[in-house]
Amino acid sequence: MTDRESKIAVVTGAGSGIGRAVAVELLRAGWSVALAGRRTGTLEATAALVPGGATLAVRTDVSRPEDVDALFAATVDRFGRVDLLFNNAGINGPREVPVEELSYDDWRQVVDVNLNGAFLCARAAYRRMKEQDPQGGRIINNGSVSAHTPRPLSVAYTTTKHALTGLTKSLSLDGRPHRIAVGQIDIGNAATDMTARMQAGALQANGEVAPEPVMDVADVARTVRHMAELPLEANVQFATVLATAMPYIGRG
Repeated sequence: MTDRESKIAVVTGAGSGIGRAVAVELLRAGWSVALAGRRTGTLEATAALVPGGATLAVRTDVSRPEDVDALFAATVDRFGRVDLLFNNAGINGPREVPVEELSYDDWRQVVDVNLNGAFLCARAAYRRMKEQDPQGGRIINNGSVSAHTPRPLSVAYTTTKHALTGLTKSLSLDGRPHRIAVGQIDIGNAATDMTARMQAGALQANGEVAPEPVMDVADVARTVRHMAELPLEANVQFATVLATAMPYIGRG
C-alpha cells in the first residue's frame, strides 16, 4: 500500500463469495476497486453493496490473456495505477471424481483458471507496479488449505493450489527490487455458496461423509485488508484462516 490517500485495488472473482466480501471490505475502507469477473451483473451487484464506492466493473475471463490485459488497462485508465491485486478467481472443477475418470478438458479448465489465470493477473499487475510512480504495490494470492493438505478426489484443484504456493514464493522473491510485496492467504471453510455443501456433509479421508463447520467470510475479508494495508516494507508471506473446528489439522 502506498502512503497516498488514494488506494487502488483489482479484485478478481469479485462477483460472489470471498471476492465479493473482500471487495466490499476494501470499498468500505476507502479503497477504489476494479471488480473483475465473468458476469457483469454480479459485479454490479457487488458494487451496489457499498453505495458511493469508487468501483469499476470489468467483465474478465482470467484464463484469457487479452481479457487480463484489458482489465489492467481499464483500471489504470480509470484510477491511474494499481496498488493491490487480490488474485482470487478460481474454480473447483468436477466434484469428487477419481483421477482415472477425470477428463483432460476438465483438468485443463481448472488449471487455466486457478493457475494460468493467477499468473496472467500477477504478470499484468507486476508490469504496472514496476513501472508506475511511486513504484511498487502488493499482490495477495488466494491459496487454500488445499495448498497444504488435499481433500479426497480433488487432484486438479489441489495441484493448482500447490502450484500457486510456488508462484507466490517466486513472485515475492522477484518483486523485492521493485517494491512489490507478494503474499498468500490460505482459507478453509469460509461460508460461501461454494462451501454450502460442507455443512450438509463432505467426503473425509476415511471414506465417511461428515458435516464440517464454516466461518463467516467477513473474517477472511478483514484478514485480506490487514495484509493489504501493511506498508510495503512489511509482508504477510502466508496466512491461514479457517473455521476453528474444521477437520484440517490432523486431516486423514
